[in-house]
Amino acid sequence: MDLDDILPQIGEFGKYQKLMLWLICLPACFPCGFGAFNQLFMADIPNHWCRVPALSNLTVEARKRLAIPQENGTFAKCARYALNYSLVEDWGGPGEPPPPTEPCLEGFEFDTSTSLHSSIVLDFGLVCDKAIYPTLGLVALNVGGPLGVYGFGCLNDRIGRKRTFFLCLTVLIVGGLLTALSPTFWWWAASRFVVGLTIPAIYQIPFIISLELVGPNYRSFITVLTCLFYTVGLIMLAGITYLVRDWVHLSLLTSAPFILYYLYWFVLPESPRWLLAKGRFEEAATILETLAKTNGKELPACFKQQLKQRMSNKRSSSEEARLNRNLGLRDLCATPNMRLKTVLITLNWFANNMVYVGLSYYGPSLGSNQYLSFLLSSAVEIPSYVAAWLLIERWGRRWPLCLCMILSGISCIATVLVPKENDQTTLVLFLVSKSAISASFFIIYPFAGELYPTAIRGLGIGASAYIAGLGLIIIPFVTYLGSDVLVLPIIIMGIISVLGGLCGLRLPETLHHRLPQTLEEGEEFGKDFEWSDCLRCRPPKPSVALSGSYEDLEMSDVKPGDEEQLEESPEPRRISMRRLARQQSVMDTQKTADGTMNMTYWF
Repeated sequence: MDLDDILPQIGEFGKYQKLMLWLICLPACFPCGFGAFNQLFMADIPNHWCRVPALSNLTVEARKRLAIPQENGTFAKCARYALNYSLVEDWGGPGEPPPPTEPCLEGFEFDTSTSLHSSIVLDFGLVCDKAIYPTLGLVALNVGGPLGVYGFGCLNDRIGRKRTFFLCLTVLIVGGLLTALSPTFWWWAASRFVVGLTIPAIYQIPFIISLELVGPNYRSFITVLTCLFYTVGLIMLAGITYLVRDWVHLSLLTSAPFILYYLYWFVLPESPRWLLAKGRFEEAATILETLAKTNGKELPACFKQQLKQRMSNKRSSSEEARLNRNLGLRDLCATPNMRLKTVLITLNWFANNMVYVGLSYYGPSLGSNQYLSFLLSSAVEIPSYVAAWLLIERWGRRWPLCLCMILSGISCIATVLVPKENDQTTLVLFLVSKSAISASFFIIYPFAGELYPTAIRGLGIGASAYIAGLGLIIIPFVTYLGSDVLVLPIIIMGIISVLGGLCGLRLPETLHHRLPQTLEEGEEFGKDFEWSDCLRCRPPKPSVALSGSYEDLEMSDVKPGDEEQLEESPEPRRISMRRLARQQSVMDTQKTADGTMNMTYWF
C-alpha cells in the first residue's frame, strides 16, 4: 500500500511534519554546503617569492632587490637570480644586464603582513610547480561524490534512512577532523575525498525523509524549502570564513559542531514508507499513530489489518509486472523521440551542473573581498529559487529554463568587455549570472522528471543526473585557468551555459499537459514538436485534457469541506502561496514497486 493513500486522512502537512521539517530535516542541509565549499577558503594564495637563506640577515626589501627579478614592475614569484649569494653584496650598475635566473631551489617566502597567515598553500608550499595541487583537492572532493551517492544510496534503501543519515554524518565529521589534522598535502587531499563521499548524500537523505513524511501535494514546496535552507547554510559559511581565517580551525568549526546532530537520533523517525516496504508494519503503524495524534487526526479503524493485506496484494502485482518487463538504460534511447529527449536533457543538465558549481567555486576570486563575493553569490540564490518557483507555474518549464541559462551565459561572456580594474562591474555581472543559473538549476530537475515517462522516470533522472555530476570533476580544472587569465573560466562557463540553454529549446513543454506513464506514451509526447513552438513563450492551456493514462500534474484544488480549503480563484487564475504549496509535482526520487523512494542518483 502506498502511504499516499493514508496521509490525506491523517494530515499531509500537519503539525507533526512541520516540526520534523523545521527542527530536523531542514537544518540537516547545512553540513552539505559547509563540506562542499569550506575548502575554497583553505587554499588562499599569499604573495610569495623565492627564499634565499644566505640573505636572511637582510631586510625583506633588500632580499627581494638582490635576489628576485622583476617582471613588468613586479617581483617574480617563481624565479630568482642564479648567483652565489654568499659572496654577493650588490650587483648591477647603470646599463649592466641582469644575471641569469633559476627556479626557487630553497623554498619560498610568503607575505604574512596581511590578514592571511594560515593556508594550506602556505603550510605545504603549494605554489609555482605545485600551484595546481589545491585544484586536485577539489577534484578529490568531487570524485568522492558519485561514489558516496551510490554507496549511501544502497545503504539508504537497505538499512533505512535514519541509520544511513547518521552513518553519513559520521563520515563527514571524521573527514573534517582528518582534514584539520593533515600533516601533508596528500593527507589533506585524501581527507577531502572522505568528505566528498558524503556530498551530496548528506543533503539527499533528509530531503528524502521530508518527501516521505508529507503528501504528494506538498513535495514541490518541500523542495523549495530544502533549497532555501541549503543556501542559508552557504550564507552562514561566508560569515564563518570571514571570522575564522585559520584553515585548521575552519575545518574543525565546519564539521565538529555537527556532533550535536546525534541528539536527533532520539527524535528523528524512520521513514514509515520504508518500514512498510520492508514489512515492518508494527513500527510503521506506531509512527503513523504518533503522526496522526500530533496532527489531531485518527487512523482509520482496522488500519493494521488492511495495511498488511493491501501491501501484500500490491507487492504481488508489482512483482508480477516487474517479471514481465524489466526496463533498463537501453529503453531511454530505444526510440527516436525518447533518444532525442534523453540526449537533450542530459546535455542541459550537464551544462547546468557545471556552470552552477563552477560559478560557486569561482565566486570568491572575483571582487576585492572574497568573503563578500561568496556571501553575495550565495544570497542571490534565494530570490532566484522563489522566482523560478512562481514562473514555472505560469510560464512553463522550457522558456524559464532556457532563458535563465542563456542570460547566465551572456552575463559571463560580457565580463570580457569590462576593464580589468573595474572589479565591481565584473562582480555585478557574475551575480546576475549566478542568480540566473541558480533559477535554471532549480527548474531542470522537475522538468526532466516530467519529460521522462513514469515507467522509467527514476532511471532516466538517475542516468542524466549522474552524467551531469561527472562534470564536477572537470570544473576545478576550468576554474584553475583563472590563475593566469582571470576571466577565462567565466567565459568558458558562459559558452557552456548558452549552448545548454539552446539545447533545451528543442524540448517539449510540460505545463498544462498530462504526462506520459508508459514508454509508448513517452515516445509520443512531444513527437509533434515544431520549431515555431520555440517562439511561444507562454504555453497555452488546452481546453480539453489529453486522453489516455497520463498523469495530471496540475495544481490540485482542495476538495470542499477540507480544513485547508482554498478560495476559488477568478479567471485568469491568480497565483497564491497556499495554492503553490499544494502543487503536485514529480519532485521526488526514484520509487521501487513498493512505492519507496530510492536514493540512487546525483541530486
